[in-house]
Amino acid sequence: MKTWHLLGAVAALMVVAVFIQVRRDDGWQAYEPATPIMWLKAGPSMERATLGYDALVSDVYWMRTVVYFGRQRLSKAENKNYDLLYPLLDLVTTLDPQFTVAYRFGAIFLSERYPDGPFRPDQAIALLQRGLERNPTRWEYPHDIAFVHYFAHQDYRAASEWFDRASKLPNAPIWLQSMAAVTLARGGERASSRLLWRELYENAEAEAIKESALVRLAQLDAFDQIDQLNELVWRYKGRTGRFPESWAELITRGVLRNVPQDPTGVPYTLDLANEDVRIARTSELWLVPEGMEGYRQ
Repeated sequence: MKTWHLLGAVAALMVVAVFIQVRRDDGWQAYEPATPIMWLKAGPSMERATLGYDALVSDVYWMRTVVYFGRQRLSKAENKNYDLLYPLLDLVTTLDPQFTVAYRFGAIFLSERYPDGPFRPDQAIALLQRGLERNPTRWEYPHDIAFVHYFAHQDYRAASEWFDRASKLPNAPIWLQSMAAVTLARGGERASSRLLWRELYENAEAEAIKESALVRLAQLDAFDQIDQLNELVWRYKGRTGRFPESWAELITRGVLRNVPQDPTGVPYTLDLANEDVRIARTSELWLVPEGMEGYRQ
């Protein structure tokens, strides 16, 4: 009889304990310090702490990195703190030097503009360069470095150089050489872009690539011609006080001998609204790649 009483008392106590715990947990939130702390960092102590399970620990810390970045990005705080992002990525890629996803997505995280990210393109490039040092045949890393220079720094020459470097690595897609040329063109360095397009034309095996290169070379020639024509029509406006309404007007005034044509033989267009010269919509040169230096209608 005493045994049944004892069991009944234990059961009652458990019910009460569960009730108290539920009441205690109602509205409870995990404690988060104002400044997050990273207990394990890349270095000798990390190598001892992992006990040989480097890849496993790297996976765990990669998940923590993603959660950390997502939590900071979604935070409503006025002063978002991304200070742990690079140390976390450093730890992940030190533990697993072949962790391609961590390098590439980590660089994206680091390059995001504040408040959606820390906007640390310098750290993004450093992370990708370390990935390239450890994996020197992966074209993806110089490709990503090129995009960081392109979007974060607007350094088109550096971006083009990294695209070109990526294009020379094993298994690199053929369009990387095109990206190098287009990037230089956006930066206004048409002479350098022309050299890259000509190199692509002379070395490409696919006929479609050769045809594309010829079109781009013709577009670059057209851009040079348009620059000269714009100087001419703007000087005319300076003398007469108005922009010419047609090529015939300029020919009648002796400014031009004939209607100027692009490299494909299609006459250029006088854009009266914007007061400049443009490639005609009927020309095959009219479709200019996004961002390519020149005149995109």
